[in-house]
Amino acid sequence: MRTICFLFVFFCFQQLKAQTLHVGGEVTKKLDLGQADLSRMKRTTVISKDKDGKDHIYKGVAVSEILNLAGVTTGAQLRGENLSKYLLVTCADGYTVVFSLAELDEAFTDRVVILADEADGQALPVDKGPWRIVVPGEKKPARSCFRVTSFNIGFAK
Repeated sequence: MRTICFLFVFFCFQQLKAQTLHVGGEVTKKLDLGQADLSRMKRTTVISKDKDGKDHIYKGVAVSEILNLAGVTTGAQLRGENLSKYLLVTCADGYTVVFSLAELDEAFTDRVVILADEADGQALPVDKGPWRIVVPGEKKPARSCFRVTSFNIGFAK
C-alpha cells in the first residue's frame, strides 16, 4: 500500500511539474509560468502544417512575448556577440530543439513562433500538451515539439 501511495504522489508531482514552463539561463528574470499565467498574455493565432501535411490552426502565446517577459536580449540589443544567443526548448520526454534569438525577434523576421495550447479550436490532447512549439513555414515540423517544459537561453561558444 505504501508503494502505491508513493507512486501516486510521484505521478501527481510529475504532472504538476509538467504543467509549469521554466524559463532560465541568460535572462534578467527567471520565470515559472503556469497555464493561468500564459492565458493572461496576448494570444496569437498561426496556421501551420503538421506531419500529416494538413493545415491546422494553433493558438497560444508568441515565444517572443515570453522571452520579453524574462528580459531576454531583443531588438536593438540583439547585435554583435548577442547574435550568438539561442533558445533551447526542452520537452517532457527529453526532446530538445534550438532557435537563434534572431529567428524569434520581430526586428529580424515576420514569422511568429508560438507556444500553443490549442489546435483547431480544442485544447491540445494530453499526449501533445499542455504546450507545444509551433513554427509556421518550416518544410518539416521537427521543431514543432510537444509537451514543452522549459526554455533556456544560452550563448553559442
